[in-house]
Order: sequence, then structure tokens, then C-alpha cells
Amino acid sequence: MIDFFEGMLKVTNVVLSIIAGYIAIGLYSMSRGRKKLMSWGALAGALLFFMIQGILGALRAFGIFSSPFLTHIVPTIILGLLIYALALQIHINIVEK
Repeated sequence: MIDFFEGMLKVTNVVLSIIAGYIAIGLYSMSRGRKKLMSWGALAGALLFFMIQGILGALRAFGIFSSPFLTHIVPTIILGLLIYALALQIHINIVEK
């Protein structure tokens, strides 16, 4: 019974990751061309990499694909994009004052 619940949680994680990717595409399309929302493009990129990380985690959990290289690099890219988005938003707010 526990294996069933574990499998359901993994499948749910993949579904939520795909929804996160869909939201990222919407964020990017809304932020394109607007100066005040430039940092949202970087956040959309971080959300896309979060989707990739969720799918890679599910593939590793089911034993389909495992790569220790990707499981360390993708979170680093996510963190870099989050830092870039924060710095960009701070820069936009300082320049407009």
C-alpha cells in the first residue's frame, strides 16, 4: 500500500511540474516588452528549470534515468536565475527613483 502512495506522489509531482511550466510560459509572455517586469522573465526561466528538476526527480525515482550531474547543475541554475531576477528588480527600482 505504501508503494502505491509513493507512486501516486511521484506522478502528482510530475503533473505539478508540468503545470509550473505552463505558468512559466504565461509569466514570460506577460513580462515580454515591459521594462518593470523584466525580472519576471528570469523567474519564468527558473520555473522552467524547476519543472525540469521535478521531471528528472520522478525519472530517477522510477529508475528510468539517473544522472547525478544534472541533479546538481539544475538547482544551481535555478538559484542563479533567482539571484539574477532579484538583482535585476533592485536595479530597476533604483534606476526609476
